Amino acid sequence: MLSIALSKGRILDDTLPLLKAAGIVASEDPESSRKLIIPTSHAGVRLIIVRATDVPTYVQYGAADVGVVGHDVLLEHGGAGLYQPLDLGVGRCRMVVATRRGFDWHGSLQRGGRVRVATKYVRIAREHFGAKGMHVDVIKLYGSMELAPLTGLADVIVDLVSSGNTLLANDLVEVETIMPISSRLVVNPAALKLKRAVVQPLLASLAAAVERTHGSAPQRSAA
Repeated sequence: MLSIALSKGRILDDTLPLLKAAGIVASEDPESSRKLIIPTSHAGVRLIIVRATDVPTYVQYGAADVGVVGHDVLLEHGGAGLYQPLDLGVGRCRMVVATRRGFDWHGSLQRGGRVRVATKYVRIAREHFGAKGMHVDVIKLYGSMELAPLTGLADVIVDLVSSGNTLLANDLVEVETIMPISSRLVVNPAALKLKRAVVQPLLASLAAAVERTHGSAPQRSAA
């Protein structure tokens, strides 16, 4: 049995068509079903529904053989013990630094003062600002990042942005783009060896589906 770890939301919505192209269709709608383990049209494949931040952990420890997860989550997790063969090109967005309109961000950079950063992406934020030689105090939040600059909790936020409408609605502006983000296929190395007869055809089918969808060969991710 091959187990694929997925999380509900946009990534799931974008991934299901790719799985369908690979001949794998969930027996129930994962978004509406209360089941956490869902059989598929492929007798040897099942879906495991977990939190997005838990996908790498399930795959790393072999509770799932394969998973789909945002690159942001992988970077925070560290990616240890995971093979990352494909960038699926779904769930596209970008990681940015944003602040309230009128805040003198570039002046703060030049003065070299300490900056308070609110984010749930602590590792990414520390590495980004550390590479710039900046002194920052990172405040970990789990949601409603936009409130932090508005209430004075932080000077800036590090968060994911897609359309930018939420920033605009809260009178925040993007001042730096840290990196583009998309979702990756991750595989447990042991499963790649022991379940090769199932995993390799799945990888090939997903790569072909990504190429058909995006019109170019999928990017191969580093391990």
